[in-house]
Amino acid sequence: MSVFIEHTAETAPVAARRAVEGVQGRFGWLPTPVALMAESPQLLTGFFTANAGFEQTDLAPLEREVVVLAVATTYECHVCVALHTGTLTRLGASDELIAALRSATELPEPRLEALRRFTLAVLAHRGAVPDGELDDFLAAGYQPRHALDVVLGVGAYTMSTFANRLTRAPLDPPLAAHAWTPAA
Repeated sequence: MSVFIEHTAETAPVAARRAVEGVQGRFGWLPTPVALMAESPQLLTGFFTANAGFEQTDLAPLEREVVVLAVATTYECHVCVALHTGTLTRLGASDELIAALRSATELPEPRLEALRRFTLAVLAHRGAVPDGELDDFLAAGYQPRHALDVVLGVGAYTMSTFANRLTRAPLDPPLAAHAWTPAA
């Protein structure tokens, strides 16, 4: 039995209700990870605030999804991988790109692969990315600001993936078509 409560808009702490209602309105249903994170209105607000900032960066939507999938596969968050696979599909990403992101293998597009590798370097080196890896990222056409945008994405999705894993958030039925399990 889990110690974490799967809230509804009615049972969520008052400080989380507006966010819960907003997500439910946007999706048409309340994703269980949000229902579980609602126990901590500060975590929920922190994630949504960081994510909103990440969405406003100069990284294109597809590039942001590369960052998210790099974090989600590294931290083995089945919910994030499934949800963001749906986002990639809606963005028109190729099946080849989606498969490579889900399997954490080299991407078919060199610029996006440079972004994926840089994101992994941020994670592996806890931000202290070696100069050569930063140089490779910049040589792919990214700017120093994009490196910091990646840090923002890593921060936002580290919160989400850690919360989902801690609460053992299940995969909701609407995401079943994009179910994912980490490679053994």
